Amino acid sequence: MTTQAEVLAAVGQAGILISLLALAHAPLGGYMARVYSSQRDWRIESAWYRAARVDAHTDQRWRTYAMQVLGFSLVSVLVLYGLGRLQAYLPWNLGFTGLDPAGAWNTAVSFTTNTNWQWYSGEAAAGHLLQMIGFAVQNFVSAAVGLAVAVALIRGFARSGTDGRIGNFWSDLTRGVVRILLPLSVLAAVVLVAQGVIQNLDPHSTIATLQGGTQAALGGPVASQEAIKELGTNGGGFFNANSAHPYENPTHLTNLFEIFLLLLIPSALPRTFGIMVGDRRQGWAILGAMATLWLGALALTTWAEMSGPGTAPQLAGVAMEGKETRFGTAASALFAVSTTATSTGAVNSMHDSFTAPGGAVLMVDMLLGEVAPGGVGAGLYGMLVIAILAVFVAGLMVGRTPEYLGKKIGQGEMTLVAMYVLTAPAIVLTGAALAVSVAPGLAGIQEDGPHGLSEVLYAFASAGNNNGSAFAGLATGTGFYNTALGVAMLLGRFVPILIVLALAGRLASQRTVPTSAGTLPTHRPLFVGLVAAVAVIVVGLTFLPVLSLGPLAEALS
Repeated sequence: MTTQAEVLAAVGQAGILISLLALAHAPLGGYMARVYSSQRDWRIESAWYRAARVDAHTDQRWRTYAMQVLGFSLVSVLVLYGLGRLQAYLPWNLGFTGLDPAGAWNTAVSFTTNTNWQWYSGEAAAGHLLQMIGFAVQNFVSAAVGLAVAVALIRGFARSGTDGRIGNFWSDLTRGVVRILLPLSVLAAVVLVAQGVIQNLDPHSTIATLQGGTQAALGGPVASQEAIKELGTNGGGFFNANSAHPYENPTHLTNLFEIFLLLLIPSALPRTFGIMVGDRRQGWAILGAMATLWLGALALTTWAEMSGPGTAPQLAGVAMEGKETRFGTAASALFAVSTTATSTGAVNSMHDSFTAPGGAVLMVDMLLGEVAPGGVGAGLYGMLVIAILAVFVAGLMVGRTPEYLGKKIGQGEMTLVAMYVLTAPAIVLTGAALAVSVAPGLAGIQEDGPHGLSEVLYAFASAGNNNGSAFAGLATGTGFYNTALGVAMLLGRFVPILIVLALAGRLASQRTVPTSAGTLPTHRPLFVGLVAAVAVIVVGLTFLPVLSLGPLAEALS
C-alpha cells in the first residue's frame, strides 16, 4: 500500500516542478513577446531570408499566411518522405534500409505535424543522419509553426481594423527557431549530457551486462534530440522505450528536468499573450484555466496509480507494471499527465499498463484538445478558442452581446469556433469507428473487450490531437494503421490551424470596442472556472459514450 512518505514525495516533486515553471514564467513569456513584436532582424535571419528568397517583412492577410503554412508543411512532408525512402543510400544509415511507402508516409506526416507518432523502433529502423537532418529538424520547425499560428491569433486580438493582416509567417517561423527554440535547446542538451544522456555518433557496440552476458547497444546524438523533443512538445524518442530508456532519461533529476522542458514554453505563452494584448491579467486567467485542468488530471492519475485499483495491483501493493523502478508510480504519473496534457507524446512508462482510471485520464487529457497547457503554440490557441466559446455561453446566460478583449463574437466567429471544436471529435470517432469495423483494423487489436477499444480510441485520440503517445498493445505498424493514422494526424493539425488563422483574420479586421458596464470581465476567477468547465463539458458531452464503452467499462469491471 502507498505510504505517507510516498505521498509526500509525490507532492514534493510536483511542488518543485511548479516552482521552477513559476520562476521561468515571466522572463520567458516577456522575452517571447519581445521576439514577436520586434521590428529588427538578426543578421542570421536576414541572411536566411536572402538565401531562401522569401519576403519576411510584408504584413500578410490570413489567407496568405495560411497558404505559406501549408506550403512550407507540404515541402517538409515531401522532404522527410524522401529521406525515409532513400535511407539506404544515406551516410550513417547503420545498415538500415529505407522505410516502406506507408511507413515513410506516416513518419513524414507525424514529424511535420508535431505528432511524432512512431510505428517503428528508433534503434532498429532509423540511422543517425535520418534522425538528425530529418526528425530533429522537423522537431524545431514544426514547433515553430505552432508558435507562429498562436502569435497570429494573438495579433488578431491585439490589432484593430487591419483588413485581416496578422503578421508574416516567414518572420514568425524563423524567429521561433533562431531566437527561442535553438538557444533553449542548446542549454537543455548541455544539462542532459552533464547528467548522463549520451551524445555521439557511435554505431551498435557490444557491452557487458550485469549477468555476465553481452548486449548490442546503439549510440547516437541523443541529448541534442532529447532536448528539442521535450522543449518543442514533439515526443519522438531516439529509442523505442522513449524516455524510459536510460540513455535518454537516466535519473530522477533528468526525469524532472525533461518534464520541466515540455511544460516550459506552453506555460509561459499566456504571459506572452497578456503582454501582446496589453492586459497581463488576461494571460493570468488563461494560465489559471490551464493549471486547473492540469492539476486535476495530475491528482486523479497519481491517485489511480498509487492506490492501484485492480486485482493485480492490489495484490502487489502498487501498480508498477510498465513503469521504471528508478522512477516509481508518482514520477511516472507526473510525466504521463504532462506529456498528454501537452502535445508531447514522450513517455517514461507504458500508458497501456496504467490502471483503467489512470489511462482514462490520460486519454481525456488529449480529447480536451491538449490545452492544459497544450503543445507549443497549439495549446494557447486551443485555449483561446475555448475562452471565446465560454464568453459566448456566458453571453447567452445573461443576455449580453458576447465580447472578448474588445472584439465582438458574432455569427462568423462562432461558426469558426464550432468548426474548431467539432474537428477533433469528427477525426477521432470516425477513425476509431473505421478501425473496429474493418478486418485490417481489427487485426491490430491484441486485447478483447473494453481494453481493446481503449487501445484503438487512444491511438486515434493521439493522432487526431497530434500527441504521439500510444497504448502500445495495439499493433499499428501495418499499412492500414500507418495510412489511417497519417490521415488523422494531417487533418488534426492543419484543419484547426486554418480555422484559427481565419478567426485571427476576422478579429484583426474588427474595430476594438471600448469596455462598458455590460462587458463580461474575463480576468477574474469566475471566468477561469467557466473556461475550465466549458472545456470539460464539451469533451464530456462529445466523448462520454465511447469512453463508457472503453476505459470506464474496464474500470468498473
